[in-house]
Amino acid sequence: MVVKQKKKVIVKTLFSENKKNTKKNIKFTFIDLFAGIGGIRLGFEKVGGECVFTSEWDKFAAETYRENFEELPYGDITKIIPEEIPPFNILLAGFPCQPFSNAGLKKGFDDTRGTLFFDIARIIKHHKPEVVFLENVKGFRGHDKGNTFKTIKRKLESLGYKVFDKVLNARDFGVPQNRERIYIIAFLDKNINFEYPVENKKTKLGNILEQFVDEKYTLSDKLWEGHQRRKKEHKAKGNGFGYSIFDKDSKYTSTMSARYYKDGSEILIKQNGKNPRKLTPREALRLQGYPDTYKIIVSDTQMYKQCGNSVAVPVIKALAKKIMETDVKFKKHNFK
Repeated sequence: MVVKQKKKVIVKTLFSENKKNTKKNIKFTFIDLFAGIGGIRLGFEKVGGECVFTSEWDKFAAETYRENFEELPYGDITKIIPEEIPPFNILLAGFPCQPFSNAGLKKGFDDTRGTLFFDIARIIKHHKPEVVFLENVKGFRGHDKGNTFKTIKRKLESLGYKVFDKVLNARDFGVPQNRERIYIIAFLDKNINFEYPVENKKTKLGNILEQFVDEKYTLSDKLWEGHQRRKKEHKAKGNGFGYSIFDKDSKYTSTMSARYYKDGSEILIKQNGKNPRKLTPREALRLQGYPDTYKIIVSDTQMYKQCGNSVAVPVIKALAKKIMETDVKFKKHNFK
């Protein structure tokens, strides 16, 4: 179904027209929806994929994306015409979960109308990619009393897909962060029996910490005193809320959120002889498995938000590799 719109998508204007494809042996193509700063894209590129279309509405994330991939994402997914997206093999989307008001009660294509997943479904219905890859928070299964997950799974099945889902933790994939996310993977080939990757790569926080850190990341006396006071108040109430502090020998941190920019309370780094500090933006990227070649062009505040909303790249790479090894359409390639 094509949604009427004022602005049409002209695919060639979404990317740098002067950028030449220097990749060799492209194994498959994909589109990157709700792209953020490109973490899911990075994982799929690492196993031979080529991105042919991308969409991200946040202007600051789009700036970061453009700087690192030399491509400007299209903004509003609701205005995308599926027919004007180039052909592709895999659809990627780290989509937001919105309430589905009568979601568990209806069937048919319209049961996702009014949500952003409806726009993903429009694209899937038209292009019928071999694989659909969706990422969300661990609690997604219980969102809206379970209706959201059930509706999305039913929708994918009605479009002809066999659906798998599992929660994976980034700390098992060589990232020093306790970050659980659900990965929904749907195959057009219903004969596929997909098995999620199982890894147990050990690391520690010290491996991603910078050696020399600007003093501006050290907490002021006032902020540190506030953290300690609130920690005591929470403890008196019988809960474990409040700041969390780690050192270089910690195996992993707590989960970094998009609110990290506010006070850094969920991940503070111990310092000898002075107040603890926040992660630097570079360390925040490393905590998600981004390479040091990834460019930072926005403010610290925006970078913290972008990292908190992003994905752990090594997890994505492992999943992408597993998909390539499972689907017979890609299995002929030798993935490393």
